[in-house]
Amino acid sequence: MPDELDLLRHANPVPSDGPYFGDGPLDHRAERQLDRLLHRPRPTRRTPRARLLWGLAATGVVLATALTVLLGGPNTQPALAAPRPLTVRAHSTPVPLAQLAELADAAAAGGSPRLRKGTHVQSWSLGMTEGKPPVTLPEERVVRWRADDSHTELVVATDPRRPGRPVLTDAGGDPRLVADGHVLSRTTYPPSWSDAPPEAPPPHTPAALRAYLAETVRTDSLTTPQLLDALAVVLDHWMLGARESAAVVRVLADAEGLRPLGQVTDRLGRPGQAYVYGGEGGGGRRMLILDPRTGAVLGLETTFTQAEPEYGVEAGDVMEYSAWMR
Repeated sequence: MPDELDLLRHANPVPSDGPYFGDGPLDHRAERQLDRLLHRPRPTRRTPRARLLWGLAATGVVLATALTVLLGGPNTQPALAAPRPLTVRAHSTPVPLAQLAELADAAAAGGSPRLRKGTHVQSWSLGMTEGKPPVTLPEERVVRWRADDSHTELVVATDPRRPGRPVLTDAGGDPRLVADGHVLSRTTYPPSWSDAPPEAPPPHTPAALRAYLAETVRTDSLTTPQLLDALAVVLDHWMLGARESAAVVRVLADAEGLRPLGQVTDRLGRPGQAYVYGGEGGGGRRMLILDPRTGAVLGLETTFTQAEPEYGVEAGDVMEYSAWMR
């Protein structure tokens, strides 16, 4: 029987050089990851932001691969086909972030919708192990908080691109197909009274929100990649209100390197404006999708910019994707 301390030393869901909760208490997602690491084989390699897990993941997508060898039978292929990277609508007009910020401010004047604790997110994540084909693990996660500060988390296997079709998930480290809507976990967590980001309510003024986001990823100098990471963390805890969304767009407008691309339709069929960061070198390309009327964050997509043949990955393949809903 392995020594439990040795297992814990090798099962760090929050590495010291990572952006999330580096020296603070684990949140419920990190606790789930710790449990996975304790009881399942560790991946042989990790890539930034693509959490290389065979289990539950917060966000993303994966390239289409020939997984019939792994899972058997041609009937599995429709459930395994991965979405292509989002494409900008031809001849659409890019909207600068400063212009979208004005629209978001106007939309926030009525004060609705309001900030709400909890999240509703659909994600696709890339699971990679050297020597095996990568797999797509789609899931939907709903977190609801109660008046006593306890909360529940429901995670189901579902892919809105193929309603009613079987969905790939993991089972002790081995991918398998389950029915659409299969409950992966249903958990109730005790009250939490943390007053630090992202548990604390996000502010609705740009300066205060920028400081809040910097504290979320524990940095004094918020770079654009860190800003996008921090937004993802906050959106996994909060459904932003109109005022908070407007403040987000103001902060994004001051970020370096975010370029407007034009109109896209996200993976839930919603119209959005796309803004991209990166795309050169091996750091990955991040695409942020914002509501064209309110500036609310709809989704975040990361794609590979370099091929990694040992993992079956080609340049342009999608690494991960999250779509947030109210």
